[in-house]
Amino acid sequence: MRFDEETMSTASQQPASKPLAAPSPPGRTAEKEQITAIASTLVLAYGLHPADITRIPEGTATDNYSVVDQAGRRHFVKVYRTRDHLDLERASIELSEYCAEGGVATARATRTRECELVETHGRLPMSLWSYAPHTSSAEGGLTGARWAAVGAEMGRLHARLATHSAAVPALEAGVAVCDVAASRDRFERLIHAYRQKPRLGEFEAWALQAAGERQAILEDVERALASLPLLTVQILHGDMAGPNVLFKNDEVAAIVDFRPPAPGYLAWEIARLGCDPQSVLDNSAESWLTGYSDLTLAYRDANPQASVDDLVSSLRVGCSAMICSAFPLSVPVERPHLVDAAMEAYGRVRHEAALMLLDRLPVMEEALRDALR
Repeated sequence: MRFDEETMSTASQQPASKPLAAPSPPGRTAEKEQITAIASTLVLAYGLHPADITRIPEGTATDNYSVVDQAGRRHFVKVYRTRDHLDLERASIELSEYCAEGGVATARATRTRECELVETHGRLPMSLWSYAPHTSSAEGGLTGARWAAVGAEMGRLHARLATHSAAVPALEAGVAVCDVAASRDRFERLIHAYRQKPRLGEFEAWALQAAGERQAILEDVERALASLPLLTVQILHGDMAGPNVLFKNDEVAAIVDFRPPAPGYLAWEIARLGCDPQSVLDNSAESWLTGYSDLTLAYRDANPQASVDDLVSSLRVGCSAMICSAFPLSVPVERPHLVDAAMEAYGRVRHEAALMLLDRLPVMEEALRDALR
């Protein structure tokens, strides 16, 4: 939506103190109203006069917009759909700022005129960010030089987060990284739910079969986890997935969408990105392992305090976590409105990648340990 002088005058005169009810992803009319409210907030809270505001794909809990100001500079706006957890959103941004101050490539939030990271006084709660131009995300897998680039940036990230005051890094039993008993119960309930349906579609029939296969190999996962050593638990990014890593060519431009500071297994965060199912299946097992080795070697160079046990065990942790998770097999039962072709394809790829990793796990771990010596 483009703004001329008349539109901007109207937008800037709207009351900034009236709160909205928790918004859902807007329809066409609601979207226009939301854009007008965004324009008003940008002017009043940030002193930024937009020339164009364009809707872009939403996040998990936000409606996202690209903004071009009247000087031609680009910005990124996140509109929060509820005011219930703005304290957590603020903590997430503060964690991102903490990493940026330590030299990690992250997007930077723009503070309001009152120096707030999240604007809460206007009609829409929102945050304003610097825009990283000409970037692409790691969604869809890692290739070539991007393996090492991701490893180096993640190493810098974890080295910085190890100094965060919220938690001191500690060693904890690796077996606790997955709750196999809870997963067994979840698959049992999911299988029962599918069997109660009078008729199953093609993907539902496949999901029922895949859930049975996962349930049958949980004992193998239990044994795999029992052999894990003590692993590092520390503050993490919290959502280290492909869409949250932005590349400019083959260099990491920014890591985005931090979660509030909370401790977790370092090995899991490495695996969350490195064991991305599409990366696993887009290559031969040998080629994928070469990329994963490049990632871990670059990670260790950037974070020399990292233990070999954490890096090698990340394969076992990532494989186990994928097998224990019922997502997205559970989506047709729990959130059928989210089922689409992309989700179905992702479900099949994730299942196949998990089974391949489990089958080759000992050989891959030995090869990775040799590479790290």
